Formats: sequence, C-alpha cells, structure tokens
Amino acid sequence: MDTQHEVRLRPRFFKDLEQNIAVVREKFVNYRQKNQSTDFVMKVRNNHVQFTFSSEKKHYWSPHLSVELEEKEGNEKNATHIRGLFGPDQTLWTMFMFLHFIVAGIFTLFGMFAYSNYTLNEPMLMDFIVMFIMVIVWFLLYVIARQIREKGHEQMDELEAIFLDIIKE
Repeated sequence: MDTQHEVRLRPRFFKDLEQNIAVVREKFVNYRQKNQSTDFVMKVRNNHVQFTFSSEKKHYWSPHLSVELEEKEGNEKNATHIRGLFGPDQTLWTMFMFLHFIVAGIFTLFGMFAYSNYTLNEPMLMDFIVMFIMVIVWFLLYVIARQIREKGHEQMDELEAIFLDIIKE
C-alpha cells in the first residue's frame, strides 16, 4: 500500500471477496492456529480481526491493522466486503487526540478572548499570538504523526503481506 503521498494518518483499504463471511473468518482462525509466530499477535472476535506486533518487535511507532468483515449487499450472503484500517498504537493515538483537543480548546478559548477584547476595544495582539502558536503546534503534531507513520511503514507492509497471504488461501 503506497501511503507516501497520502494526507490521512490512518490509511484505509477495502477488498471484496466472493466468499461467505464464515469462510473468510475461518481463514483467519486457521492461519492463527497454524502459524504460531512470535512476531505478531492476531485476535479474531466475531467479524473483527486485529493484528498487532508482539512485545519483542513492538515499538512506539509500530502500527496495528484492524480488519472488519461485512456482508456484501445484494449477493445473498455469498460475498464479503473487507474494510481494513492501519493505525498507530492505541495509547499513542489517544495521546495525539488528547493533545489535539487541548490545542483546539486553547485556540477556541483565545478566540473568544479576542472577540471579547474586540467588543471592549481592548488590545487583541496577545490573543492572536497565542492562536497563531496553536496553529503552529497543530501542524507540528501532524508532522510528528507523519514521521511516526513513516517509521512504521515497513511493519505496515509486513502486516499487509500477512493479511493478503491469509485471504489468498
């Protein structure tokens, strides 16, 4: 999957198979039972499959792959629509979202301060400076997240290869 020129931090993919959901799910279960690899961990719950790296290979930039199996509409339950989502570790993603909400909150708060100062004919320079700094911090967070995604790209390719190997069976 080529994600070098993609703005999205969490790449997605879709795949359709002309097989029943139960058959596709069984492929994942069988692969997990046959291949007791210590490199990655696969969890299969109902129609949801999650791939993560084991603690030996896991770093803060290590991605995980979340796969959702859905019945494809109009094929009388004989086809499966697969939705995949690559993402960072949940703890790291939660931290980034928390930081984004803080930055957005500070930006909004100082926007309200600027409006209040404007209506009171008070100076607004400090409010705009803080808002500008929050925009810079927001872009900085995005750049850091892109670098983390780039660092985990090789492991993302490994997870994708395993996924493609499983559904090819």
